[in-house]
This record gives sequence, C-alpha cells and structure tokens, in this order.
Amino acid sequence: MKEQFKNIHQVISSFIELSDEEWINYFSMFKTKEINKKEIILHEGNICKDVFFINKGVLRFYFVDNNGEEKTFHFAIENTFATDYKSFLKRIPSSYSIQALEDTQVITMSLEMLLSGYEILNNGEKLGRLLAEDYFFMFNDKIQAIYTQTPLERYHDLTISFPEIFQRVPQHLIASYLNISSVHLSRLKNAD
Repeated sequence: MKEQFKNIHQVISSFIELSDEEWINYFSMFKTKEINKKEIILHEGNICKDVFFINKGVLRFYFVDNNGEEKTFHFAIENTFATDYKSFLKRIPSSYSIQALEDTQVITMSLEMLLSGYEILNNGEKLGRLLAEDYFFMFNDKIQAIYTQTPLERYHDLTISFPEIFQRVPQHLIASYLNISSVHLSRLKNAD
C-alpha cells in the first residue's frame, strides 16, 4: 500500500471492517492532490465535486455574509474528511468556500467513487452512512455551540479539540470561527 494512503486506510477501517482485497480494489481509485497555502479548493457558487481526506494540512470552511465579510465556521485537520456534502450529493452550487490554510495534501473521492464503494465494499453503505452522520454531528455541534455556549466555552472547546490551532491558524480566523472579535479573542487568551 502506498504510504500516502495509510492514514485514510486507518480511518476507514475505524468505521467499517475492510478486507485486504476490498481495500486494494478501493484505494486504486483514490487520487492525491497537493494544495498550496491560501488556495481555494471550492468556491462558493461552484458545485463540489469531491470529498477530501486531509493527509496533511488545514482547511477552512467559510462564507461571505451580506456585508462582504468572510465568516469562518469550520476547520478540518489531518485524518478528517472535508466537503460541502449537500453540494456534493445533490450536484447544486455550494453555499460556502473551502481554503487551505497551510500547504495541504488531500486524497480526493469523487461521487462516482463513493457510489462505487457502496457496491464493492461489503460495508460500503454503512461507511457512507457513518461519514454522513459525522458530518451532520459536526454541523449540529457548531450550531448548538453558537446558541448555547459563551465565547469562553467555545474557546475552551476549540483549544481542547485542536490544541495547536494558534500555531497553525491566523488569530482573526479563529475569532471569526468563535463568532467574536479579534479583540475579544485576545482578552480570552490573556484571561486563560
């Protein structure tokens, strides 16, 4: 097995039981892509054509509000999947953009590959369901946090789930993610 597919193999194997033969057939369809820092891999309004598995790097999900301001609502890091699932599955324009915050390496899966996985993998449909559930839970948690947690609680949750975030992501993007100003974020960091 190629080294760049080791991480995705481990992650998929954590979701479903996978024989060596199934894996060999499936991973031959993967493609790797190198993304430069600040490169946008999905523009708002375009159709999302891939699911991205992050081997190395950080991706930022954001939209532009009515005032023209970028609003960051998610960061995806190593060993996680990233996509606009609604755009990907329904083949409709994306409502947000995805940008690399570091030089990033991803493994891409097309819709055809995902659908093929449902057939060639014994537990392919289960894998699809579990990935969709993960995606749903991530968005659900984000929405719930915005409405039920204080900025300090959101800050603590972020530093627990992503301890090295301040070394890898600009502070103004972290503030946007937390739905606070950069000044407020500085106060939270200093009080911590």
